[in-house]
Amino acid sequence: MLETASRKLFALPPLIRVTTAPSTRSFSVLNRPPPNYQGHVPLNAFERGTLAAASAVLSLMNPRRGGRFTVPILLQWILILREDLIAALGEATATPFFIYRLRDAMLSNPTGRRVLRDRPRITSSTMSMTKLRTLPENSVGRAYVSWLDREGVSPDTRDSVKYIDDEECAYVMQRYRESHDFYHALTGLPVFVEGEVALKAFEFANTLLPMTGLSLFAITRMKPAERTRFWNAYLPWAVSNGLTSKDIINVYWEEELGRDVDDLRNELGIERPPDLRETRKSLKEQKRAAKEKRIRMGGLRAD
Repeated sequence: MLETASRKLFALPPLIRVTTAPSTRSFSVLNRPPPNYQGHVPLNAFERGTLAAASAVLSLMNPRRGGRFTVPILLQWILILREDLIAALGEATATPFFIYRLRDAMLSNPTGRRVLRDRPRITSSTMSMTKLRTLPENSVGRAYVSWLDREGVSPDTRDSVKYIDDEECAYVMQRYRESHDFYHALTGLPVFVEGEVALKAFEFANTLLPMTGLSLFAITRMKPAERTRFWNAYLPWAVSNGLTSKDIINVYWEEELGRDVDDLRNELGIERPPDLRETRKSLKEQKRAAKEKRIRMGGLRAD
C-alpha cells in the first residue's frame, strides 16, 4: 500500500524538460502561434498564471459548478472571454507538470494506452441512456445512469479543453473531466457540497491535479456538523483510497458498463465510503424527533 502511494506521489515524467518547453515559450499578442487543435487557445506563462489566479479567486466567490465570469486575457485583449471557472482553473494549473504525469500514467498502463489511442468521448450521443437503463441493477452502466437520473445531471455539461497546449494532454484532461460522473457512481457520493468535496479529495490523491486539491477550500461553506463529519470520516477515506487505489484515469468505462460495480470497485482497490445520503437522512430524522419531543414536553408543562 505504501509503495503504491509513494510511486504515485513521487513519479516524475521522464520527458518533463522536453514537453514543458513549448508551453512556456514567450510570444506577443500580435505574434501568436497557431492553435494545436480545434478550440485551442495558446497561452504564455504570464497569461496562464493570470488565468489561474483570476479563476481561483472568482471560483471562491462563486463556487457553483458551471458558474460564469468575465476575465480579460492578454492574448485576446479586445475580446472578453467568458469561461467556466472550475474548468479554466483546472487547465491553467495542470500545466506543465501535472497533466504530463497523468498522461504518463496512462501510457504506462495497457488499458490507458488503448484509451489514448481510441480517444472515446463520454456524451449522451456516444452512450445511450435508454440502453444503460436496461442493464442489470448493480452494473456499472446502470449505476452510472441511475446516478445521473437521481441527481438530474447530464454527461453533456462538460466544457471542452482549450488552454492545454499539448493535444494529447488536452484529451487526457477531457477524459478526466467526462469521467467525473462515473467516479460519483462508483463511490455513491452525491453532488451537494459535502459529497463533491469528498470526491475532489479522492481525485486529488489519485490524480494529483491541483484544481481538485484547491476545491477543498469549499470546506469553508460547510456547516459545523458537515465539517466534523468530513474531517473524521470522508477525508481519511479519500486520502487512503485515492493514494492506494489504481489510477482511475485508466478505466475504459465504455467496456465496463455491463460489469458488476462492486467487482470493479474491488479491482481498483476502492472502498465505498459511508452512505452520505443515509447519514444526512438519519440526522434529519433525529432532529425532527427531538423537535417533536420538545413540542410535546412544552405542551405537557403548559397543561
